[in-house]
Amino acid sequence: MFTRSDFSVWSILKRCIGLELSKITMPIAFNEPLSFLQRITEYMEHVHLLHRASHQPQPLDRMQCVAAFAVSAVASQWERTGKPFNPLLGETYELIREDLGFRFISEQVSHHPPVSAFYSEGLHRDFLFHGSIYPKLKFWGKSVEAEPRGTITLELLRHNEAYTWTNPTCCVHNVIIGKLWIEQYGTVEILNHRTGDKCVLHFKPCGLFGKELHKVEGHIQDKNKRKLFIIYGKWTEGLWGIDPAAYESFRKQERRGDPLRKAKLDDSTEKADSDVVDAVPEVQETVQVIPGSKLLWRVNTRPPNSAQMYNFTSFTVSLNELQTGMEKILAPTDCRLRPDIRGMENGNMDLASQEKERLEEKQREARRGRAKEEAEWQTRWFRQGRNPHTGTPDWLYAGGYFERDFSGCPDIY
Repeated sequence: MFTRSDFSVWSILKRCIGLELSKITMPIAFNEPLSFLQRITEYMEHVHLLHRASHQPQPLDRMQCVAAFAVSAVASQWERTGKPFNPLLGETYELIREDLGFRFISEQVSHHPPVSAFYSEGLHRDFLFHGSIYPKLKFWGKSVEAEPRGTITLELLRHNEAYTWTNPTCCVHNVIIGKLWIEQYGTVEILNHRTGDKCVLHFKPCGLFGKELHKVEGHIQDKNKRKLFIIYGKWTEGLWGIDPAAYESFRKQERRGDPLRKAKLDDSTEKADSDVVDAVPEVQETVQVIPGSKLLWRVNTRPPNSAQMYNFTSFTVSLNELQTGMEKILAPTDCRLRPDIRGMENGNMDLASQEKERLEEKQREARRGRAKEEAEWQTRWFRQGRNPHTGTPDWLYAGGYFERDFSGCPDIY
């Protein structure tokens, strides 16, 4: 991993306050050696939760697995403060993991605004998982906020069920000075379109003393809004669930002041000067597991050298791997073939910087050429349509990628 302490971030960012960051060219030192399309693929790290959901006979148990999957999808972002490379228009990424039982394809379908579409299917025909994401990035002086717009859809084929949700907002603090840290906040609502059951998950903002940092709390309710199940935990650690009656009686005991472990506030920590840095919350105690709770999901431990590898998980470390003979079968637009990302991964920052500029200029040149001929950009693997379950605009997989006819793919590298 390249050290970021050698240059002034502020000199670049002071031009950007309140602006849409996707339009600003950032120096490569801000990046991690992955494309945003590969970052989306990290949703699949805990795909075992989808296989498990598919085998549950009861809708409530299926929703528990789906809720755990939705939370696990953001877990890999913990301590990931590098920015993925913006995908070029027409860039793709595929991943086939027979050991994990899925295959995945994504394509950058629009450049302004940047939209990434993805589609994944279980190799045992148990699920389809798809969506399109167009993150809105805003710079607020000390922090960068990414609001992920776009619907995520999961179909459990054996049960003829569809679930939809959107991801929480992610915020990176102290982009100018101080230690970078990340929080996720906002409400995620997962709807089962067949039964009307809904899971409402609150990703808590950090709060004054950092007590709420990383916390997720919520519940599953039926279509009449009756609470069926309580869910709690941390997106950096794990998720547990419990019956509402057991949860209430535990909370009552706690309010009566039974000597249960109370979170200690450390008064000795000095208040940080708020003009300078957003104080990094103290490391909080782990989730207090209520007796009788069921473990829904636990985060994978990271490899021991993760801190030197951009804080990647074991799953993420493998995403850019180009095995021998692979380039013969990959689409020529696949991220693994992108020279600037490869240069950065190999530690050659000068080459990576030059290649990034060259690719961006090539993209602008192609756009000017299309404008001259009044030609529209044609996406290859996805088409614009409506989400079959919500009716909202969406990008739908057109099929055909895995037949591997890559003639007519654009030359983007």
